[in-house]
Amino acid sequence: MIELVKRNQLNEEKYNSCIASSLQSRIFGYSWYLDIVADDWDILVLNDYEAVMPIPWRKKSIIKYAYPPFWLLELGVFSKDEIVNSAFFLKELFKHFKFVELRLNTNNRVEDFKKYKFKKEMQHISLKESYEAIYLNYNRNRKRELKKAEECCLIENWNDNPIQLVDLFKSNVGKRVEKIQDNDYQVLLDLMNTCLEKNVGELLTIYDKDSKLVGAAFFLKHKETITMLVCSTDFNNRDNGANTFLNDRAIFKYQKTFSTFHFGGSSMKSISNYYKSFGASTKDYFLLKKRLL
Repeated sequence: MIELVKRNQLNEEKYNSCIASSLQSRIFGYSWYLDIVADDWDILVLNDYEAVMPIPWRKKSIIKYAYPPFWLLELGVFSKDEIVNSAFFLKELFKHFKFVELRLNTNNRVEDFKKYKFKKEMQHISLKESYEAIYLNYNRNRKRELKKAEECCLIENWNDNPIQLVDLFKSNVGKRVEKIQDNDYQVLLDLMNTCLEKNVGELLTIYDKDSKLVGAAFFLKHKETITMLVCSTDFNNRDNGANTFLNDRAIFKYQKTFSTFHFGGSSMKSISNYYKSFGASTKDYFLLKKRLL
């Protein structure tokens, strides 16, 4: 039996245990993560936390709607048993919410609801080979950009304050992000600081020879996977290979201890092609969109 459980009635120990041991385990599913990024959230729970589906929601007038918060790349169904059918959860989801826009994760497979599923893409690299072998799969543009970064004497730093990334993102990428507000940046800062405290996140900043910040990214560590949560470069200073250098230094660092590097991904062709130029492969996931009249 699947039941809708309110956040304040959640058995956090059982819930987080399900997230940790699930076949689809993601850092985004933990209660502490959702408490930071979601305005409110409830949970669909199968029996005694055998499977769960967290649902971030907001309310407009009297209508509750499920929405995708910023800084949350994948959610969906998390189950300890591969026999669990995600479609059962979606049927319950649509019963409780008039409007739904939610990302599933790359391990969720749903055969039903075809008209409400929109295929999206994420890119990743296997880190099981040596860094040298991974580098060989970079295309010539990436290799050329790394030479440029060397000529510009770019420097990597892993000990900065997250506010550096927030300010850089806000002044550059943020100007192109629809509907982002000041509070979203505060949430990002709170999230990064919490991840640093829990030792599940790391910040990489890139400086030029004049000590000017030209790039930054934040990475999430979960089990054997590294995920780039957010990144930005200085749009006014782009002819120095900083973006490629940033990704390359992260791959070099994490190749020693993790098995997968997740770029965070994009379905935009220009961005996905950029990630693929590092030798990345693509995984599909579904974005659910449904309005119940």
